[in-house]
Formats: sequence, structure tokens, C-alpha cells
Amino acid sequence: MSKSAAGFLILAAMSGVMHFSLFEETVVTLPLIACGVFSVLFVLALIAGRKIKFDPVLR
Repeated sequence: MSKSAAGFLILAAMSGVMHFSLFEETVVTLPLIACGVFSVLFVLALIAGRKIKFDPVLR
């Protein structure tokens, strides 16, 4: 896991916990939207961080 993916995972978890601890009755809040955005960025960072093995020497 790359550093950016780990950072987005931590940010998504923190904003999700903040939503559930501060707002119990509200359905959509800013921390919940941020949690969704950080989760999408986490998945994109996981995809982008994969090592693609490419052999530049043609045989």
C-alpha cells in the first residue's frame, strides 16, 4: 500500500467516525461526504499504486 493510499484510508476512517460521533440523526453531512470522497480516492490510489512489470528489452 502506498503512502497516499494509507493517508486516504486514515482520512476516510476519521471522517466516518466523526460523522457517527457528532451527528446521530442527520442523514447526509459534510463529514459523510468527505468520507465518500476519501474512500474513492483510496481505491484510486490503490489502483494507481500497483506495480506494473514491463520489460523494455525486446527479445
